[in-house]
Amino acid sequence: MDVAAIVPPYVAKPFQLQPFTAVMLAPGRVGDPASARALARPYRDVASRLTSWIDQGRATADDAPALYLHEYTVEGLTVRGLVGALDVSRRAADAIDRAVWPHEAIHPDQAGELADRMLQMALNPAPILLVHHGSADLREVLTVVADGDPDWTYLDRTGQRQRIWAVRDPSLLERLDELLGRTTCLIADGHHRYAAYLRLQQEHPGTDWDAGLAMLVDQDDTPLFLGAIHRTLAGTSLGELADAADGAGAEVRHGTRSEALAVLDSTHLALTDGYTWVTVAPQGLEHRAAVAWLHEDVLPRLPRPPVRVDHHHSVEEALAVAGPGRPAILLPSPDFEQVKDLVEAGGLLPEKATSFQPKPSLGVLMRPVNGG
Repeated sequence: MDVAAIVPPYVAKPFQLQPFTAVMLAPGRVGDPASARALARPYRDVASRLTSWIDQGRATADDAPALYLHEYTVEGLTVRGLVGALDVSRRAADAIDRAVWPHEAIHPDQAGELADRMLQMALNPAPILLVHHGSADLREVLTVVADGDPDWTYLDRTGQRQRIWAVRDPSLLERLDELLGRTTCLIADGHHRYAAYLRLQQEHPGTDWDAGLAMLVDQDDTPLFLGAIHRTLAGTSLGELADAADGAGAEVRHGTRSEALAVLDSTHLALTDGYTWVTVAPQGLEHRAAVAWLHEDVLPRLPRPPVRVDHHHSVEEALAVAGPGRPAILLPSPDFEQVKDLVEAGGLLPEKATSFQPKPSLGVLMRPVNGG
């Protein structure tokens, strides 16, 4: 079995985000690489280390549980989401009961390592990112919250502008719980942490591990950008790759760099070894992601498996390492609705198929976990 072909259980409806008492790094330390020391090995010392940082003013602990409306702005792009402790204590019996939908399989060993790390830390160090189509009523409630003065606002070390509102009013929390209950969402980032949450819950039921930190973003309000993750294949030639694409029924054409990049859209791919450029137009991808076609139809047709498959979050990064014997595959950005429809129809994308951006800086909101 492919070690990345395991899908963790699905969390059941109703979708619930519970209030929690957040720990936050001091604004001048959010996004600072040196702040990672607070979360570094030995993990069993992280809880006491954070307590020391709070005493020293390098971090703060909120004084009461809340849901947090968190807004961050990066290079003019603003993302806003509701952060809370996601209830993972219930498992869905069938598809109609599923509240949280993964779109990639996971490596069980990696998820297990993350679970062990969080258990030692007694901490969810960062929220997983979830995206959904929020209701108009939910959007109205959160807009009212965002119209008020934020409880925290600052510019962090990476240049992200952070604004956070603590939601504690019992009637407002009750209304949010009612509106969120009908939500179904897609995991944008954090598949392995989500699987770790489920493992910890299974091993420690009835404790604070019944939940895991999550941020829910409305893709219709402040959408995350959905980008492609490109590949380079060590130990493969461009000719072998082009022949495999042709054998999979694609239209394959040689051309210039500008021609190849110009047709890079939702159904076209570009291949290059840094010298020769090839455009690939698969057939019948109206309801299928190009990255799935690549892994399922093209790569198995190579005369020998690649020595290594590397992943790159930008075209420039992929081209920087491409060469003879290591062609680059430049993939189009998936469409959010296409991914959502695929997942809800029972499908999955290959590992590292999507890149939802931007992500919030580390240390804005963390969740201490008591119990074990």
